[in-house]
Amino acid sequence: MKLFNYWRSSSSYRVRLALAFKQLPYEYVPIALLKGEQHEAAHQARNPWGSVPVLEVEDGGKTLRVPQSVAIVEYLEERFPERPLFPKSPAQRAVMRSMVELVNASIQPYHNLSALNYLKDVLKADSKAWAEHWVSKGLEALEAQAKSTAGRFLLGDTFTFADACLVPQLYGARRFGTVAPEKVPTLIRVEATCLALDFAQKAKPEAQPDAQPA
Repeated sequence: MKLFNYWRSSSSYRVRLALAFKQLPYEYVPIALLKGEQHEAAHQARNPWGSVPVLEVEDGGKTLRVPQSVAIVEYLEERFPERPLFPKSPAQRAVMRSMVELVNASIQPYHNLSALNYLKDVLKADSKAWAEHWVSKGLEALEAQAKSTAGRFLLGDTFTFADACLVPQLYGARRFGTVAPEKVPTLIRVEATCLALDFAQKAKPEAQPDAQPA
């Protein structure tokens, strides 16, 4: 199993957390986004959209390449159901998926590197202000939702895929100075609980082989 990813990509970080939680070994293959390796032919063949992460795995005697973090984690959950990341009940799964999509669809795309570069270079807009606005708005919405569901983690006392999305999102948000602890105390508390876990330490950006010094 191979994971084509980038150390500071929040989408890649989600998948690393899932793999570490499920105790699944994999080969780490770095894609240097700042050098444009995502646009090279080799990576375009893995994922025509040119993003990370991409999971490559042998399945049914064939090589399967799965792009997009949510699709990757759903595949891992179905193929390796031991140590589940999804709740058992349909209601809890729906709540978890709503949190995942709040991060995946309503926060992360607004501070994606390609989107920010387009805003800055083509539209000549203030990409930092753009990111700050949408990231803050999304985190505050997630905080409001989590107040009624959180225990030690976002959904009670069990680590789920929602937590695997929260931790990278807060990591990414801090790069834009958009984490106001007084506005998202539940998220900050859950993040601290997650980061204290041994498997989470292995997935952290600074622990990856392509990590760059601060």
